[in-house]
Amino acid sequence: MRVFFAVLNGLLVAAYPVAVYVGLTRFSARGLGLLLALLLLPGFVSKLRRARREDLLTVARLPLSILVLLALAALLNDARFMLALPVLINLALLVQFASSLAGTPMVERFARMQQPELPSAHVPYCRGVTKVWCGFFACNGLLSGLLAVFAPLSWWTLYNGLVAYLLIGLLATVEYVIRKFRFRDYGKGLHDRVLARLFPPHTGALP
Repeated sequence: MRVFFAVLNGLLVAAYPVAVYVGLTRFSARGLGLLLALLLLPGFVSKLRRARREDLLTVARLPLSILVLLALAALLNDARFMLALPVLINLALLVQFASSLAGTPMVERFARMQQPELPSAHVPYCRGVTKVWCGFFACNGLLSGLLAVFAPLSWWTLYNGLVAYLLIGLLATVEYVIRKFRFRDYGKGLHDRVLARLFPPHTGALP
C-alpha cells in the first residue's frame, strides 16, 4: 500500500496541471478541489505515518499547504487557488535549497548519497549548483504565478504540465555534462562512456 500511495501521489502531482485543465472544463472549482483533495489525502496520511516524530512538522508542511489550497478552492469555488499550487511547490523547493546553503548544500547531500567520500574539489561546485537551482525555482515559480494570473488556462497548463518539466530535464542534463567536463570522473554507463570519448579523463585512460 505504501508503494501504491507513493506511485499514485507521484502521478497525481505530475499530471496535476492537465488534471486541473480537464477538470475545470467539466466541473466547478468546488467539485474539482474536493475530488483532488480526496485523491491526495490517503497518500499524504501514509507519508505522515511513516515520518519520524522529529521530522513530522517538516514532512507535513507541504502536504498540508496543498490540502489548504484545495480546500480554499472548494470552499470559495475559486480555481485560482488550484492554479497557485505550482508556485507553492517551487517556493517550498526554493526555501529548502536556499536554507541548506547555511550548512551542507542540498546538491552536496545528494552527491554524498552516491559518493560518501566526496572529493574536496566537488564541495564548492555543489554549492554553486545549489544556487543555480535556487534561481531556477524562483524564476519557475514567478513565471507560473504570472501565467496563473494573466494568461489563459491553456497556457498555464502547457507550461506547468510540459515546458517546466522539459526545463528541469534540460538544466539537469547541462549540469551533468558540465560536471563531467570539469572533473572527468566517469562511471560505467553508456552516457558516461560517450562523454569520456568527448572529454577524455585527465589521466588519459578511458573508463
